[in-house]
Amino acid sequence: MPYRFLEEIAIADVAFEAEGQTLNELFEAAAFALTEVMVDLEGLLPIVERRIHLTAEDLETLFFRWLAELIYVKDSECLLFRRFEIRIQKEGQPELQATLWGDQIDYRKMSLKVDVKAVTYHLFTLEPTPKGWRARVVLDI
Repeated sequence: MPYRFLEEIAIADVAFEAEGQTLNELFEAAAFALTEVMVDLEGLLPIVERRIHLTAEDLETLFFRWLAELIYVKDSECLLFRRFEIRIQKEGQPELQATLWGDQIDYRKMSLKVDVKAVTYHLFTLEPTPKGWRARVVLDI
Protein backbone atom coordinates (compact mmCIF):
# COMPACT_ATOMS: atom_id res chain seq x y z
CA MET A 1 0.00 0.00 0.00
CA PRO A 2 1.23 3.52 -0.71
CA TYR A 3 0.93 4.60 2.93
CA ARG A 4 2.76 3.98 6.17
CA PHE A 5 1.90 4.60 9.78
CA LEU A 6 4.12 7.01 11.69
CA GLU A 7 4.41 5.71 15.24
CA GLU A 8 6.94 8.34 16.29
CA ILE A 9 4.63 11.28 15.44
CA ALA A 10 1.65 10.80 17.76
CA ILE A 11 1.46 8.77 20.95
CA ALA A 12 -2.26 9.04 21.80
CA ASP A 13 -3.39 9.47 18.20
CA VAL A 14 -2.61 7.74 14.89
CA ALA A 15 -0.47 9.35 12.21
CA PHE A 16 0.18 8.23 8.65
CA GLU A 17 1.88 9.39 5.50
CA ALA A 18 0.28 8.60 2.13
CA GLU A 19 1.67 8.97 -1.40
CA GLY A 20 0.39 8.78 -4.92
CA GLN A 21 1.59 9.57 -8.41
CA THR A 22 -1.67 11.48 -8.88
CA LEU A 23 -4.05 13.23 -6.52
CA ASN A 24 -6.58 10.46 -7.19
CA GLU A 25 -4.06 7.87 -5.99
CA LEU A 26 -3.13 9.96 -2.95
CA PHE A 27 -6.75 10.41 -1.86
CA GLU A 28 -7.32 6.67 -2.32
CA ALA A 29 -4.21 5.73 -0.32
CA ALA A 30 -5.28 8.03 2.52
CA ALA A 31 -8.78 6.51 2.51
CA PHE A 32 -7.25 3.03 2.80
CA ALA A 33 -5.00 4.14 5.66
CA LEU A 34 -7.95 5.70 7.50
CA THR A 35 -10.02 2.55 7.03
CA GLU A 36 -7.20 0.26 8.12
CA VAL A 37 -6.93 2.17 11.40
CA MET A 38 -10.55 1.25 12.12
CA VAL A 39 -10.99 -2.28 10.75
CA ASP A 40 -9.18 -5.30 9.37
CA LEU A 41 -9.73 -4.88 5.62
CA GLU A 42 -10.05 -8.66 5.09
CA GLY A 43 -13.46 -8.71 6.80
CA LEU A 44 -14.81 -5.64 5.01
CA LEU A 45 -16.69 -6.54 1.83
CA PRO A 46 -17.59 -4.11 -1.00
CA ILE A 47 -21.38 -4.58 -0.78
CA VAL A 48 -22.86 -1.08 -0.29
CA GLU A 49 -22.20 1.67 -2.85
CA ARG A 50 -22.02 5.39 -2.00
CA ARG A 51 -21.24 8.47 -4.06
CA ILE A 52 -19.56 11.52 -2.59
CA HIS A 53 -19.15 14.95 -4.13
CA LEU A 54 -17.08 17.61 -2.37
CA THR A 55 -15.72 21.04 -3.25
CA ALA A 56 -13.29 23.32 -1.44
CA GLU A 57 -11.36 26.53 -1.89
CA ASP A 58 -8.03 24.68 -2.16
CA LEU A 59 -6.62 21.15 -2.43
CA GLU A 60 -5.58 20.95 1.23
CA THR A 61 -9.10 21.74 2.39
CA LEU A 62 -10.55 19.25 -0.11
CA PHE A 63 -8.24 16.53 1.19
CA PHE A 64 -9.18 17.34 4.80
CA ARG A 65 -12.91 17.33 3.94
CA TRP A 66 -12.52 13.98 2.14
CA LEU A 67 -11.15 12.28 5.22
CA ALA A 68 -13.64 14.06 7.50
CA GLU A 69 -16.50 12.91 5.23
CA LEU A 70 -15.40 9.28 5.51
CA ILE A 71 -15.42 9.61 9.31
CA TYR A 72 -18.83 11.32 9.20
CA VAL A 73 -20.34 8.53 7.08
CA LYS A 74 -18.87 5.97 9.47
CA ASP A 75 -20.47 7.75 12.43
CA SER A 76 -23.83 8.63 10.86
CA GLU A 77 -24.50 5.56 8.69
CA CYS A 78 -22.19 2.95 10.29
CA LEU A 79 -20.48 2.40 6.93
CA LEU A 80 -16.84 1.63 6.22
CA PHE A 81 -15.34 1.41 2.73
CA ARG A 82 -12.67 -0.72 1.10
CA ARG A 83 -12.91 0.23 -2.59
CA PHE A 84 -12.64 3.76 -3.97
CA GLU A 85 -12.92 5.32 -7.43
CA ILE A 86 -11.87 8.94 -7.09
CA ARG A 87 -11.64 11.79 -9.56
CA ILE A 88 -10.07 15.06 -8.47
CA GLN A 89 -10.45 18.18 -10.56
CA LYS A 90 -7.91 20.76 -9.41
CA GLU A 91 -8.45 23.53 -11.99
CA GLY A 92 -10.67 26.33 -10.73
CA GLN A 93 -12.42 25.34 -7.54
CA PRO A 94 -11.04 21.92 -6.47
CA GLU A 95 -13.65 19.20 -6.67
CA LEU A 96 -13.86 15.53 -5.70
CA GLN A 97 -16.22 12.98 -7.22
CA ALA A 98 -15.97 9.53 -5.68
CA THR A 99 -17.76 6.21 -5.72
CA LEU A 100 -17.10 4.02 -2.70
CA TRP A 101 -17.95 0.43 -1.88
CA GLY A 102 -18.04 -1.03 1.58
CA ASP A 103 -20.39 -2.46 4.17
CA GLN A 104 -22.31 -1.76 7.37
CA ILE A 105 -20.27 -2.15 10.52
CA ASP A 106 -20.98 -5.61 11.91
CA TYR A 107 -19.18 -6.60 15.09
CA ARG A 108 -19.90 -10.29 14.41
CA LYS A 109 -18.08 -10.51 11.08
CA MET A 110 -15.57 -7.63 11.21
CA SER A 111 -12.43 -7.30 13.24
CA LEU A 112 -12.76 -3.70 14.42
CA LYS A 113 -9.70 -1.90 15.76
CA VAL A 114 -10.08 1.70 17.05
CA ASP A 115 -12.73 4.33 16.52
CA VAL A 116 -11.43 7.41 14.71
CA LYS A 117 -13.12 10.54 16.02
CA ALA A 118 -11.65 13.14 13.67
CA VAL A 119 -8.91 14.16 11.29
CA THR A 120 -6.80 16.94 12.81
CA TYR A 121 -4.78 19.85 11.47
CA HIS A 122 -1.85 18.87 13.69
CA LEU A 123 1.14 18.31 11.34
CA PHE A 124 -1.34 18.12 8.44
CA THR A 125 0.37 18.48 5.05
CA LEU A 126 -0.45 17.95 1.40
CA GLU A 127 2.35 18.65 -1.03
CA PRO A 128 3.58 17.86 -4.51
CA THR A 129 6.75 15.77 -4.78
CA PRO A 130 9.01 14.92 -7.73
CA LYS A 131 7.11 11.60 -8.01
CA GLY A 132 3.57 12.92 -7.44
CA TRP A 133 1.92 13.84 -4.14
CA ARG A 134 2.44 13.18 -0.43
CA ALA A 135 0.32 13.88 2.64
CA ARG A 136 0.76 13.56 6.37
CA VAL A 137 -2.28 13.12 8.59
CA VAL A 138 -2.88 12.78 12.33
CA LEU A 139 -6.16 11.15 13.37
CA ASP A 140 -7.82 11.71 16.74
CA ILE A 141 -8.81 8.35 18.23
